[in-house]
Amino acid sequence: MEIINQLSDQHEVQTEKGVGANYLLPFILITSLFFLWGMAHNLDSILIPHLKKACELNNRQSTLIDTSVFFAYFIMAIPAGMLIKRFGYKNSIIIGLLVFATGAFLFVPAANSRTYELFLFALFVIGCGLTILETSANPYAAILGPAESSSKRLNLAASFNGLAAMVAPIVGSMFILSGKNHTAEQMAAMPDATKAAYLLEEASAVKLPYIILGTVLVFVAILFYFMHLPSMKPQQKEAEIKPGFFSVLKFSHLSWAVVAQFFYVGAQVCITSFFIRIAEQGAGLDEKTAGYYLGVYGFLFMAGRFIGTFFLKFVKDYVLLSIYCVISILLCLVAIYGEGIYVIYALGGLGFFMSIMFPTIFSLGLVGLKSNTETGSSWLVMAIVGGAILPYAMGTLIDMENDDIQAGYIIPLICFAIILYFGLVGHKVKNSMA
Repeated sequence: MEIINQLSDQHEVQTEKGVGANYLLPFILITSLFFLWGMAHNLDSILIPHLKKACELNNRQSTLIDTSVFFAYFIMAIPAGMLIKRFGYKNSIIIGLLVFATGAFLFVPAANSRTYELFLFALFVIGCGLTILETSANPYAAILGPAESSSKRLNLAASFNGLAAMVAPIVGSMFILSGKNHTAEQMAAMPDATKAAYLLEEASAVKLPYIILGTVLVFVAILFYFMHLPSMKPQQKEAEIKPGFFSVLKFSHLSWAVVAQFFYVGAQVCITSFFIRIAEQGAGLDEKTAGYYLGVYGFLFMAGRFIGTFFLKFVKDYVLLSIYCVISILLCLVAIYGEGIYVIYALGGLGFFMSIMFPTIFSLGLVGLKSNTETGSSWLVMAIVGGAILPYAMGTLIDMENDDIQAGYIIPLICFAIILYFGLVGHKVKNSMA
């Protein structure tokens, strides 16, 4: 099956001069967005253990960081699709960048007041910006060139999301994680003033990284404003039937892609959110060392994207997806039952083999949608709400299992089993609209 074999047929690339556009510079600019939202998501993996300490949270409460970001995807996916149709890809990207930057700057008052609810609100605003960016950039990257290379192009752009998965934990470990951990007994024995100063110092560590991130986002928004991008305009044929927002789910492969994306994002967020904690508990590492190993995980995730993009030249995408799911299930078993350094090896392997799943599921879900591509994209972005729900379930399970982090990894295992079904059966196009 060819990926998105009809996706580009619906679009006509136009420039101000009415001639074909050079795709290279637009593709580079779009690719930069994959890196930027990758930084936001992978800093969350540092924030979860950090704010758990700074704001004195339990495991379930700490996962509200993921909930705030990914619930925004669910809320904003439809408005984001409407923004694209109303203002186009370029203006939607600029709006997304500015909303993203606003959320980053909100970390300053949140840290100054050490108010967890304000942190969550800032993360929700960031999530809204990310939703607009992803709803715009994923389909734009897919249609910015020949249809037959759409999946490869999307995986290539997503590889820089993988680069962020390596860079963000290293940056976070250097500038956010202090390496200072106190037991409950030590915290209780601290004088109130000393304890308050310690907690405020921990909370304040997030300010500089997020101020820098917000500043970069504003700069990139200005760059997009002044740069010309090809305008992708839908060409709807008279005979083409265009279903509504819900009826587009009659495309069975899209429906299954939405389900698979829900569980994939949930699995990825579960794994990264509890990476530092499982590295501490299962492999006996300290906080900072675990943070650097999360950077190694990110490197393997990035390498998996590039290597997976190469493999896609020779292996059908749904076949590669299925193989990677089987391996990921086995690695989850090692993470659950393994001990010592083998737990870290399993987590690193999961980073590598998860790497191609999001863009591959996304592109498989958009096959043959023609003028319904934007609507299908909105559904696939809404599915990211899995990152809000499943980590919360995992945190609850861990608290129920007396803080056994490894036991919680049964959640990602189940997720990969469902994605495997999509790779084997659910991706098949059973109906289309002519």
